[in-house]
Amino acid sequence: MKTFLKIFVISFLLFTVTIGSGLWAFSKFYHAQEKEVELIEIVESEENEGEKKEENIEKFKTELEKLIDESSRVNILLLGMEGPRTDTIVLASFDKKNKNLDLVSVPRDTYYERKQYRAADKQKINAVHGDLGVKGTKRAVSDVLGVPIDYHVKVTYKGVERIVDSLGGVEVNIPIKMDYDDPYDKPPLHIHFNKGRHVLNGKDSVKFLRFRKTNNGGGYPDGDLGRMKAQQQFMKNALKKAFGFRLPVVVNTVVQYVDTDIPLSEIAILAKDAVGMSMENIEAYSLPGEAITKKLSYFIHDKDEVEELMKQIYKRGKKE
Repeated sequence: MKTFLKIFVISFLLFTVTIGSGLWAFSKFYHAQEKEVELIEIVESEENEGEKKEENIEKFKTELEKLIDESSRVNILLLGMEGPRTDTIVLASFDKKNKNLDLVSVPRDTYYERKQYRAADKQKINAVHGDLGVKGTKRAVSDVLGVPIDYHVKVTYKGVERIVDSLGGVEVNIPIKMDYDDPYDKPPLHIHFNKGRHVLNGKDSVKFLRFRKTNNGGGYPDGDLGRMKAQQQFMKNALKKAFGFRLPVVVNTVVQYVDTDIPLSEIAILAKDAVGMSMENIEAYSLPGEAITKKLSYFIHDKDEVEELMKQIYKRGKKE
């Protein structure tokens, strides 16, 4: 069962709505215990030694590592599930200071070597979740992108449908004629859309976002990358509508179908920081690389270009 970038909408609707619900009431204060004078001296001595070690480590850090250290960004992994496998993988990197949001789509077929697994299909990043769960997937995506991941958000298939309906549908421009039938799916799947503009309800949105190929084997001209572009178009149009929507109407639906490890207190803070965001603050990217066929179809990411992309993201909004 296929899902999509709408996960981002769900997570950010959560953030934005919670501030309107008055959840920003969390604060924690930590008070250091009083120390004996001689203990303070020992601690200060150890801190000085630690600072020297950190200075030495700092010399060997890459530019990206330094940018990460200086950044206030929160990185959230957005996952859409196909059974135990991740069908859609997106990093949502939110710059709280500048209110910028950057979305990086990671193809489900991205090659991710795991020597402990011999099967060819286990070398795809979408297989990690079935073996190692969300924690393993977070680690794999962090390895590929070279940045830390703070939290995750997962959405159910039914949630996708219900949330789109709560928005009143989403307009998309379908780039090709879509005809696909799978009578063996449960329930049977039938996707039939003409090329052009459509306003899709929840069920049709799920079909649009599940589409990969036609009955005769055709599909998006650029394969999975074309599918990601279609998902990104859908996401942006959904976001545009959500920003102009009465968000409290949507949030009750959202919370029923979202699985996340973001603490409620952090959601409230993110919601406060997200107030004032607009579509101009949002940028979407695809993982740099190319598709190859080696027993199976894989997407091989370009490590150097990925690093450049992440540096570009971390520099966005940063004064030179």
